Amino acid sequence: MNVIRKLVAEGYEVTVIAPVDKYIHYKKEFPDIIHVPLKKLDRDSINPFKDLRLTMELNSIYKKIKPDTILHYTVKPNIYGGIAAHLNNIPSIAVVTGLGYAFIHNGYIETITKILYRLTSRFHKKVIFENIDDRLLFVDEKLIKENQGISIKGCGLDATHFSPFPNGIVKSQTTFTFIGRLLYDKGIKEFVEAAKIIKSKYSNVNFWLVGEIDDKNPAAVKKDDLMRWVKDEIVIYHGATNDVRSFIAASDCIVLPSYREAIARSITEGMAMEKPVITTDTPGCREAVDDGENGFLVPIKNAKALAAAMDKFHLLDADRRHEMGVQGRKKVMAEFDDKLIANEIIAIINDSI
Repeated sequence: MNVIRKLVAEGYEVTVIAPVDKYIHYKKEFPDIIHVPLKKLDRDSINPFKDLRLTMELNSIYKKIKPDTILHYTVKPNIYGGIAAHLNNIPSIAVVTGLGYAFIHNGYIETITKILYRLTSRFHKKVIFENIDDRLLFVDEKLIKENQGISIKGCGLDATHFSPFPNGIVKSQTTFTFIGRLLYDKGIKEFVEAAKIIKSKYSNVNFWLVGEIDDKNPAAVKKDDLMRWVKDEIVIYHGATNDVRSFIAASDCIVLPSYREAIARSITEGMAMEKPVITTDTPGCREAVDDGENGFLVPIKNAKALAAAMDKFHLLDADRRHEMGVQGRKKVMAEFDDKLIANEIIAIINDSI
């Protein structure tokens, strides 16, 4: 939305090509933008031949609308949209919004994805990455040319929407909150194991889960596991929500023990609302945290280290927690604000036309 908003303000004519789903609400703010429904985008398919139907659909759309440049987002539009843009001789920019399941779990899906990126990256003038590590990985694996990749810091965060919500109440309970899709790759298991350790030491600590089970993702948390954690009173599950701000406001610390991210959105949202954070020392997470200043970094897949960081935070006084929160918001405003990110992306577009 921040990029669309900036493009419109700059006088560009914008066409959005995407499935018709719950995110179509953007049309309320931009009624004049043309939305072209995308029907052949199947995020779960791992059959490249089946996914060629997406190339054919995008090829047809590009022939019809004849754009001056195309900004592709996520892996399949980057690969198959890149082919379609090349067939129509249209400048293209790819945005890698994270490496996801394929790069976290070694296997044939990772191999196929790398081959396809290596073959199609030459169809993009630039490839934008949402953190430095992802760009370096693509260069090291020779998936792109070294001068082709550009790193930015995530997709941007609306720091006005996610603003501090102080209520002046000093609570006797400490609440650690995980917000995100319930995936094992997000470190859910480590969060639960750490919760067990902390709960064995303290009675005044709560652990919240907020998010949906992404059934179509191979790393989705099993419902039986979730129900057992809730039944055993290890965590309180609040379900999914379209607005996480009330949960962030009621939390003391936002926790994301993820194995890899683009830029961890739940962490930056918490920081914008002046909440200290605990996350992992891994790409897409460590960029958000100055260890000891606005939160704590721990190794991935290490529940004991996570529990130690939670223990350290639990023992902090209210003033120290507040100062960590203030430092987090300052970092968001200086590095992750959506207007800053939009300006960077527009500059890349202008240089590529």
